[in-house]
Amino acid sequence: MKALTATNFSFPGQTGVYHGKVRDVYFIGEDLLCMVATDRISAFDVILPEGIPYKGQILNQIAAKFLNATRDIVPNWLQATPDPMVSIGYRCEGYPVEMIVRGYLCGSAWRAYKAGAREICGVKLPDGMRENEQFPTPIITPTTKAEIGTHDEDISREQIIARGLVPEKEYELLEQYALALFARGQEIARQHGLLLVDTKYEFGNYHGQVMLMDEVHTPDSSRYFYAEGYEERFAAGEPQRQLSKEFVREWLMENGFQGKAGQQVPDMTPAIVQSITDRYVELFEGITGDKFAKTDSSDLAARIEKNVLAYLNK
Repeated sequence: MKALTATNFSFPGQTGVYHGKVRDVYFIGEDLLCMVATDRISAFDVILPEGIPYKGQILNQIAAKFLNATRDIVPNWLQATPDPMVSIGYRCEGYPVEMIVRGYLCGSAWRAYKAGAREICGVKLPDGMRENEQFPTPIITPTTKAEIGTHDEDISREQIIARGLVPEKEYELLEQYALALFARGQEIARQHGLLLVDTKYEFGNYHGQVMLMDEVHTPDSSRYFYAEGYEERFAAGEPQRQLSKEFVREWLMENGFQGKAGQQVPDMTPAIVQSITDRYVELFEGITGDKFAKTDSSDLAARIEKNVLAYLNK
């Protein structure tokens, strides 16, 4: 199996390119962008040294499915998926914040809570909560949107508005959209025997209209629990069965890496890489209810270029 970890395309009308942690974004003309979901994988805001075969295809296809399933809630940027690893759509001016919605106390929020924090991003949390406990209603804990090599930072609603990062009226709309999307994501997850635990959304402005950007409800941006056994595991204080990228973070932490200065990424052996691919396939099938179909990966760059050119030349 081959992994695509870097791209260097030159498409007709291309005006620029941005290489993100996972996606490479090619700007076409003034209004379009071509987003390539590579097989890179990041954790703790660090790009890991090995690519994960089929990860890009899995993320792209999950994102497209859920973007199409939420158009009635909020307009989004997606126009076409000419290749299993590519999405093409509107070029929005992104807001410099990520809207993180949490339905349960876990992950980084639990680590902060366990360390004594009772307020996250301006949201007050009660004493006595336990790991993986459901909040009475979902909460929004935004972060700033970091550039490559820097960490996202927690930020409150009040700070976002005071700093002028997002105008107040538009920020209120982002909150409404984020909560509505999360509710839809929870509904879809329940249909597949899952609980949508937390996720992040990115929004932008396209000619005066707020739009949902990037990906939605993928395992890179979301955490899922299996619904079956959740109550029993929670009552017993046992770890939940998860469908998320958290298993990668846990493996890194077990091997002494949390993205801090001086720490080394543990050796990603072929067996580790294969196990991560297998988990992503499980994630795809669990989240979508569809069987995953592996596509030809003999020359991913050539396939992508051919398919994108065919779309652009239509």
